[in-house]
Amino acid sequence: EFQHMSIGISLFEIYGGKLFDLLNGRTQVKCLEDHRGKVCFPGLSEHPVSNAYEVMQVIESGACNRSTGTTSKNADSSRSHAILQIHVRKTMGRRENVEHGRLTFIDLAGSERGADTAKASRATRLEGAEINTSLLALKEVIRALAKGDSMSH
Repeated sequence: EFQHMSIGISLFEIYGGKLFDLLNGRTQVKCLEDHRGKVCFPGLSEHPVSNAYEVMQVIESGACNRSTGTTSKNADSSRSHAILQIHVRKTMGRRENVEHGRLTFIDLAGSERGADTAKASRATRLEGAEINTSLLALKEVIRALAKGDSMSH
């Protein structure tokens, strides 16, 4: 029934204010908005999958490249936001390879209370502050999306 569709997976992280493709050697990726207001990621790799097992293999492969660190509360704490995108594309017809839909899943970096970082190194404390700042920015993005506002500033 859905043989005219294909599925592709992309996985990237936001770390230190930059985007990195977790499935392509941590290549840096840009986030842009096209003329129709659609967010796109030029250079982000997309990997075809045909079943749930292949999806899990791709996710596990990318997770190995994710930025992690040790904190006072967690020996293996994610220090980045990871974004998994599942792209559904048409594979036949005059508008072949056109995106039919996209599911986006976000795994947020662990936030930390300042009190929990007292014994951490300066770099870890700065990283934690950056994570918390990015979580606040994400809150504003979600709020704007929920209201249907434009994301231009």
